Amino acid sequence: MPLTALMTAALLGQSAFSLAVEAPPADKVQDVAYEELASGRSEAALHKLEASDAVRTGDPAALINLGAAYAGEGQTAKAIATYRTAIASRDRYDLELADGSWMDSRLAARTALSRLLVSTAQASR
Repeated sequence: MPLTALMTAALLGQSAFSLAVEAPPADKVQDVAYEELASGRSEAALHKLEASDAVRTGDPAALINLGAAYAGEGQTAKAIATYRTAIASRDRYDLELADGSWMDSRLAARTALSRLLVSTAQASR
């Protein structure tokens, strides 16, 4: 699985060092296909996320993971567009990444996009 997918797979939660970025309300926490992405099943994650309300409502965690699923399936243009949508989302909160670290959702989306663009440029050389 591409490193991008593992690094951007996110679980929702609240960070102890949050700087005025709030966690989503508990009733809004949704399945963002973390298990599928973490186990290298990007196609399964893609199907789950494309059908989810979280993506339709612009949830940043779902969008970031959808971007990772697209990247994992080689759909780079869709991944880029999805990461950009996550960056522009009106919602913003801290995400727990697959490595256990915490990151603001906009920064996580920017980081994922940047890594994808770098890996795409390197692959085209």
